[in-house]
Amino acid sequence: MRAVPGVPSRLRTAMTLIHEPTEFSGQDPNDPLLLGLNPQQRAAVEYRGPALLIVAGAGSGKTRVLTHRIASLVEKREAWPSQILAITFTNKAAGEMRERVELLLGSSAKGMWISTFHSACVRILRREAAAVGLSSSFTIYDSSDQRNILKRIIKQLAADTVGFTPAAAQGRISNLKNELSDIESFARNVNTSDPQEMMFLEIFRQYTQRLRAAGALDFDDLIGETVFLFRAFPQVAALYQRRFRHLLVDEYQDTNHAQYSLIRELTTPVAPHIVAELEAQGVLVSGVQDASGGIPGASLTVVGDSDQSIYAFRGADIRNITEFERDFSGATVVLLEQNYRSTQNILSTANSVIQNNFDRKEKRLWTDSGDGDPIVGFTGYTAHDEAQFVADEVDALHRAGTAYRDMAVFYRTNAQTRALEEIFVRQAVPYRVVGGTKFYERAEIKDAMAYLIAVANPLDELALRRILNTPKRGIGSVTEAALASFAEHNGLTFREVLRDSDALNFGPKVSGALRGLADLLDEAAAMVDPAPPSDGADPEPVEHNLSAPHRTSVSDILAFLLERSGLVTTLRASGDPQDETRAENIEELLAQTRDFMRENPGATLVDFLTHVSLVAAADELDDASGTVSLMTLHTAKGLEYDSVFITGLEEGILPHQMSAHEPGGLAEERRLFYVGITRARRRLYLSLAMSRAQFGEVSVAMPSRFLQEIPDPLIQWKQSPGTANSRNGTSPRALNARRGSGGANGGEWNEKRGIRGGGLDEIRGIRDRDPERFSVIKGTTTTAQWANRVTGRVRDNGDLTLAPGERIRHVDFGDGRVTQVTGEGAKRIAHIVFDTAGAKKLLVKIAPIEKI
Repeated sequence: MRAVPGVPSRLRTAMTLIHEPTEFSGQDPNDPLLLGLNPQQRAAVEYRGPALLIVAGAGSGKTRVLTHRIASLVEKREAWPSQILAITFTNKAAGEMRERVELLLGSSAKGMWISTFHSACVRILRREAAAVGLSSSFTIYDSSDQRNILKRIIKQLAADTVGFTPAAAQGRISNLKNELSDIESFARNVNTSDPQEMMFLEIFRQYTQRLRAAGALDFDDLIGETVFLFRAFPQVAALYQRRFRHLLVDEYQDTNHAQYSLIRELTTPVAPHIVAELEAQGVLVSGVQDASGGIPGASLTVVGDSDQSIYAFRGADIRNITEFERDFSGATVVLLEQNYRSTQNILSTANSVIQNNFDRKEKRLWTDSGDGDPIVGFTGYTAHDEAQFVADEVDALHRAGTAYRDMAVFYRTNAQTRALEEIFVRQAVPYRVVGGTKFYERAEIKDAMAYLIAVANPLDELALRRILNTPKRGIGSVTEAALASFAEHNGLTFREVLRDSDALNFGPKVSGALRGLADLLDEAAAMVDPAPPSDGADPEPVEHNLSAPHRTSVSDILAFLLERSGLVTTLRASGDPQDETRAENIEELLAQTRDFMRENPGATLVDFLTHVSLVAAADELDDASGTVSLMTLHTAKGLEYDSVFITGLEEGILPHQMSAHEPGGLAEERRLFYVGITRARRRLYLSLAMSRAQFGEVSVAMPSRFLQEIPDPLIQWKQSPGTANSRNGTSPRALNARRGSGGANGGEWNEKRGIRGGGLDEIRGIRDRDPERFSVIKGTTTTAQWANRVTGRVRDNGDLTLAPGERIRHVDFGDGRVTQVTGEGAKRIAHIVFDTAGAKKLLVKIAPIEKI
C-alpha cells in the first residue's frame, strides 16, 4: 500500500482501500485541477485503471471530483472529449455537471456526452432505429400515456372485473422491463394455470403491440431496447464500445438491472474479429487496440453511496454498488468521508443511525467546520401540536434572518401534510408542497403536445385519439370506436382512416370535423423539415448543428396548430377563471418553444419532443421561491437546506408499517432517515406526535426506533409546552432511555419509564393507558406554556379589523395583545403577543380569534 501524505491517522483506513499505486498518474501536486482537493478526492481524480468505485458520503464533493476527473483526462490528453460518456439521473444534475466541466475546460468540453441514462439511449436509438425496427422519429410515451393505453386495454378485455387497474399493470410492466423481461421472455415463464397471470400476459402483449403499431417506446424501453440492440448486433455495440473509452456514472446506488446491464455492455471488450470487421468498414481503430488486436473494455468510474439507496420501490438494486468489486475485478475503492455541507452534530447523528445497517462499506462522515447547534427534538400531543412547533420554529428562524427558501419540512407520507398545511396557513407561513402537478403533466399542456406529436409521428394513435375531440368538435366515443374498428379491419393506421373518413358515412357535421382535423395535421406536417440525412453520419448535437437547412420553427408550427385548432380561444371563451389559467399555461408552452429554438438553433420538432419527454421531476423546483418547502423524504434526495425539519418520527410512519413485510425494508427506511438528516446544513429538528390520525382514526403512536439510535448528548429535547407530566405530575414527560438488551421485544426496555418485563405487547398496553410515559424527550428545561393541545381550528372572520393595542382571544393560545397588522385584504397578518404563548403571526381571515 502506498502512503498518502497529509492524511490524518483516523482516515488511514479509508486510504488503505486504494491499491495498485501504478494505476495513479503521478500528476503534479501543483496542478490547478488538484488544488483544493482533499487527499481522497485527489486520489479519485488521479486514478487510472479499469474500474473505480468512489464511495461518496453526503456532502463530500462528489460532483467536484467527477468534473475534475473528466477535466484531468482531457487536459492531460489521455482522452478526447468525444471518448467520454458521463451519466447522471436527472437533467438538472447533468446540466450542472456540464456547466462545471465547461468552466474547467472551456471550448475543449464540446463533443463529450454528459446526460441522463434515458437521454444517452435516445441518441443511440434514434441513430440506430432501423436495426430495432423503428422510425428515427419514434414517440416517447410518459406515464400518463402508458396509463391511457392500459386503461383502454383493460376495459376492452374486461380485466377490471378481476381486479386489474391501469396503475397496477403499469407498475408490473415497468418492473419487468427494468429486469429486461419483454413479452416473449415473460410468456415463456408464465404460470398458464393461473387465470390472473394469463390475463396479465394478454394485457402485456396488447400493450407491447400497441406501442409498436404507434412507433412508440415508453421510458423503460429506452434502456432495455438499447441493451437488446447491443446484444443482438455486436458490431453496433462495438461502435460505441470503441467510441466511449471512459464511462462515468453518478448515483450508482440508484441503478436498476437494466441500467447495470447497459453499463456492462458499454464496458465490454471488443473481440479481435469484430475489430477487424470494423476496420474493414473504414472505422478507425488504431490507437485503441491492445496487443491481441481487440479493444479493451472502457475505464469505468462509478460514484455512489449505499447508505443513500432509497429507491428500491422503483427497481433500484443496492447490490449493484455493494457487489461492485465482485462484478469488476481489479476495482479500486476510494472513500470520501469529509463533509462540506453539515455541522459535526448533524453528521454524528447521521453516523449513529446508519451504522445500525449491515451489508455496507463502513464510513464515518466528518467535518472540520465545528460541532454547530445541537439537534432539536420535540414530542407533541397531536399532529397539530407538532405542526405548531414547526411553524413557531420557522417563524423564529425567519425573524433571526433565515430566508424561508432555506428551510424545508420533510415527511414520510403525503398524508402528513394536512396538519402542517392547516397550521402554516393559519400562522401565515408561506410554503409550497414540492411534488404537485408538473407543468408538462397538466391536461392542457398534454393536449397541445399531442398535436405536435401527431404531426411528428403520424403512426401515433394515442396522440390522435387525445386531440380527436379537443377542443370539442362533436366527435364522440362512438365515432372514435368506429374509426378504430375500421382501421383494424382494413389494416390502416388511425391517421389514414381520418383522412378517408367519408368512407364511413358519418353525418356531415362529424365528417367535416374529421376532415378539418386531418387537413390541419397534414398542413402542419408539410411545415416540418424532411427526414434527416441518410449518409449514416453521426448527427451533431442540436446546439452545434448550424448547417441544417432552413425549416419552419417549432414555435411557428405550434402557433399554427393553436390558432387553427382553436384550443386557446375555446378556453378563453368559456369565461371560467381556471380555463383562463389553462390558456396561459398553453401560451407559456409556446414561449418555451421559442426559448428552445433560441437556445438550440437548427433544432427539429423531434428534438423538442425529446427534450420535453426527458424533463425530470426535480427540474421544476424553484430555489428562489421565498417559501418553505414541504416534501417527502424521497423527494428531498439531492437537495440541501440551512434548516431541516423531519416530522412524524413514529413507528408505523418512519419506519413505515409496510417496511416490516418487505425484505430489507427496515434498512431502506433507515437509509431514508439518513438521507433526510444529511440534507441539513446548520440546523436539524426531529419531531413526533403521541397520537396521529391515520386512515380516518386517531391512534396512540410509539416513538420511532431510530430515535433510540441517536446518542443523548446530540439532541436537545423540547416537550409540548404546558405541565404535561405523568404519574400525577411527579415525573416529567422529558424522559428517554435506551432499549435494553432485550431488543425491540425485550422485557428490560425502559426502566426510566417504569416499564419492566412483558415484551412489546405489554408495553403497548401500558402505552395505551398512559401514553405520556412514552415521550422520548430528554431534557427537563422549563419552556413557555400554552394550551397543551393545539387544534387545527379556523374561523371565517369576514371583515374583522384589528388595530395595535387591541386585545384578542385565541382558541389555542389564550389572550393576547395586537402589536402590528400588516398586509391588505385577504392577506392581512396580525402580529400578536400572547400572555402565555409568546409572539405569533396569524392570518386574520381564518385565525380562530375574537376581540375581547
